[in-house]
Amino acid sequence: ACRQLGYPSAILALSRATFGQGSGFILMDDVACSGTETRLLSCSYRSSHNCRHSEDAGAQCQDVRLSGGSSPWEGRVEIFHGQWGTVCDDSWSINDARVVCRQLGRTAYASRSLAYFGYGGGPIWLDNIAC
Repeated sequence: ACRQLGYPSAILALSRATFGQGSGFILMDDVACSGTETRLLSCSYRSSHNCRHSEDAGAQCQDVRLSGGSSPWEGRVEIFHGQWGTVCDDSWSINDARVVCRQLGRTAYASRSLAYFGYGGGPIWLDNIAC
């Protein structure tokens, strides 16, 4: 579901209507994705079901990425908020980098500023970060 929405990946798969119960027709039951699909409907599933909306599935998607680096472990911090945008480096520090890296399952060793990894596109979503 996350990849279909443009996010790079999911952080958590949630169940039992964590975000509230939906309403209407239930299209998919016993969904089984391999993790490489780009659309939820590409996963195997049963269209007949024995579900109730108290079993509605949820996902928490990855909303941060690193771009413009020479490896996947470095780059300009970008945030997804309907579209990808950047984070202004005003007040940016190693503490802020540590939070981003922790969110990505990595460890921060350095913090860069002044468009070190190139200028990003899209809106500037965050500024004056102080973690």
